[in-house]
Amino acid sequence: MDKVCIVGIAGGSASGKTTIVNLIKESFGDDIVVISHDSFYKSHNDLSFDERTRLNYDHPSSFDTELMIEDVKKLKNNEPVDIPVYDYTVHNRSDQTIHIVPKKVIIIEGILILEEARLRDLMDIKVFVETDADERLMRRIQRDISERGRSVESVLSQYRQTVKPMHEQFVEPSKKYADIIIPRGGENKTGISILREHLKSMLV
Repeated sequence: MDKVCIVGIAGGSASGKTTIVNLIKESFGDDIVVISHDSFYKSHNDLSFDERTRLNYDHPSSFDTELMIEDVKKLKNNEPVDIPVYDYTVHNRSDQTIHIVPKKVIIIEGILILEEARLRDLMDIKVFVETDADERLMRRIQRDISERGRSVESVLSQYRQTVKPMHEQFVEPSKKYADIIIPRGGENKTGISILREHLKSMLV
C-alpha cells in the first residue's frame, strides 16, 4: 500500500462525530478503518466500580494517548496493531483487543485528539465537529441511557461536574488546530461532502 491518510475527527461529546465517521465510511468501504480515542482509556483494575464512576473521563490524563500515538505510527508505517477495547458499562478497559490492519484511510476520532500536539502531527486532515451545547447534552442523555446503562441523574451529574468544564478547558480550545470545522454535526451534508471529496483527492 502506497499512502496512508490519517484523518482526525474531534468535537465535543455527542457532537455527531460518529455520524460523520459512518457517512464517510460508506464512501470508502474496505479502504477505511476507524480508531476511537475512547478505546485508549486507562485501565483502573485497582479501583472499585463506585470509585471508577467518580473519575474524570474528560481530562487528557484519563487516556493512554502515548499508546495511541505508538499505534497510529505503526499503522502509518503499514504495520498492524492490536488496540484495547473499553467497556463503558463497567467504566474500565476489558481484557479484549481488536486487530487492526493498515488501510488507505485511518480515521482517529475522539473529544481530545486535537489537544495533543504529537497526535496532531500524525494527521493529514484535522476536523472539528461543532454542535450546540444543549443539543449535545440531549444526545448524550439519550445515548448513555440506551447504550451505556446510565441513569438520567448520573449523566447530568457527570456533565455538570466534568464534561462541561473539561469541554471549555480542553475540547473547545483545540478547535483552533482544525483544518476543517463542520457545524451542526451529521446534519451538515455539505460539510461532510466537502470532507469526503477532499479525502478522495488526497488518495489519487
